[in-house]
Amino acid sequence: MTAFNRLFEESIRKYWECPAFTDYGGQTLTYREAARKILLLQAIFRRREIEPGDKIALVGNNSTNWALVYLAAVTYGAVIVPILPEFHDEDVQHIVSHSESLILFATDELAARIDEERLERLRTVVSLDSLELLYYRDKHLPHEVRRIEAEEQAKIEAVTARTFSLPPDRDPEKLAALVYTSGTSGFSKGAMLPYRSLMANINFARDGMRLDMAERILSFLPLAHAYAASFDFLFPFSVGCHLTFLGQMPTPKVLIEAFAEVRPSLILFVPLIIEKLYKKRLAPLLRHGPVSVLSRLPVFSALIGKKIRKKLTATFGGNFKEIVVGGAALNEEVENFLKKIKLPITVGYGMTECGPLISYSPWFEHRAQSVGKAIPGLECRIDSPDPVRQPGEIIVRGPGVMLGYYKNREATEGVLSKDGWLRTGDLGLIDEAGFIYIKGRSKNMILGPSGQNIYPEEIESRLNVLPYVQESLVVEETGRLVALVYPDWDAVDAEREGKEDNQAWLAERMKENREAVNRNLPAYCRLAEIRLHGDAFEKTPTHKIKRYRYLT
Repeated sequence: MTAFNRLFEESIRKYWECPAFTDYGGQTLTYREAARKILLLQAIFRRREIEPGDKIALVGNNSTNWALVYLAAVTYGAVIVPILPEFHDEDVQHIVSHSESLILFATDELAARIDEERLERLRTVVSLDSLELLYYRDKHLPHEVRRIEAEEQAKIEAVTARTFSLPPDRDPEKLAALVYTSGTSGFSKGAMLPYRSLMANINFARDGMRLDMAERILSFLPLAHAYAASFDFLFPFSVGCHLTFLGQMPTPKVLIEAFAEVRPSLILFVPLIIEKLYKKRLAPLLRHGPVSVLSRLPVFSALIGKKIRKKLTATFGGNFKEIVVGGAALNEEVENFLKKIKLPITVGYGMTECGPLISYSPWFEHRAQSVGKAIPGLECRIDSPDPVRQPGEIIVRGPGVMLGYYKNREATEGVLSKDGWLRTGDLGLIDEAGFIYIKGRSKNMILGPSGQNIYPEEIESRLNVLPYVQESLVVEETGRLVALVYPDWDAVDAEREGKEDNQAWLAERMKENREAVNRNLPAYCRLAEIRLHGDAFEKTPTHKIKRYRYLT
């Protein structure tokens, strides 16, 4: 197996003059230009006595400089600490301190909100926008860095594809990335990912997802999250792809324009984007009007499906091999429809603590409502006497699994056994063919009146595609199941423009939604009430609702 540095050394040499990184709407760097910037950063690390194992924090939106800093640090032997820019300022401050980072690379906007004097170990803050120094304890540092750049520049410019090299590989068990989980139950923990974890994910993608030289990737999910870092960045860069970084909020309008321009070969989504598209544009056509009537007739159904697939394919750039959905469950109605029209879409499953991938199957093998099969090399079992029919906690072991949580022995011992089995906290089933089906989080499960297991995520998934529902959260209140619903006010306003008493009208629509959901649920998990919630639910950066905020 090729080691981490040797893999990227070979990639850079092989694709030396190919385009590597582009900031959307900005300039492009070739692999050669990226390599020379990486070497310069590493020269500064070396001359400023940054040692292998030292921590380098990185916070900002996706960009060429983000990618360069990540690669320079990890191939140098330093530990990268990627921080989601959506984290609260105090959380960023805590992570930089807790990780004992010596250098912080941050956008100018984010850096301005950091109180460096509270970070005793931090030596310097570098602008991720310009790579200029923003803060430094050593007053001689700016002069020193300019001197290093001048002395190293000529040597770096002389490097060719044949002579380019990265530092020696570190032990695969050594820490490579310290990724603080977004978490839905409190402050995040630092998952320690060794080089073997990064390589396990990259190697699986190289064998199972198949991208080729010069194929294009649009990177819009946050790279500080393990899902995007592995499959929107490290994997495609290792095979010579051209990555375009979308550094702005990926609204549907912005994404559609970017897809049309970049025409990516592989698309990573979280369910929210796909579900919004379905709910806003497709569901109304399928439920009302002539399309809904014709779609029930076999001949017209196939023709309409083909037309919708063609339109969706064009919307996503028209050049993709597959759409991979991860980060949360995809709504059943949405998934069934997309599979019916034969859109090449699949759903995978992972967690930060596995760097992240646990299971995946290509779209043409994938089974509806599953999250694929455990990836090669990963052992997976269900902690249940009957894993086919009775849900139990999903437990995994393999090269992707983390070393533990940084400076948190108690949390580590709570999920990681001495022989390497990781308790995921997710409940699931596994069928005879090995496909895994997620039922929900073990900590979210509600015990029914006669001991039945109720998974609120399944009810929420059904609710969230119904009219006038933006998002929902199912909770238990004195033995009753109550759904808190944040309405889709755009849809309400469009329907009720100029009319009065919208609250009473909306309450009646929610009563209809409750009846519609309950018709398809067992008696023990039917909703007793839908209650309107005034504000959007507070979420993690990966769009999971922070449930603990709403439990009574």
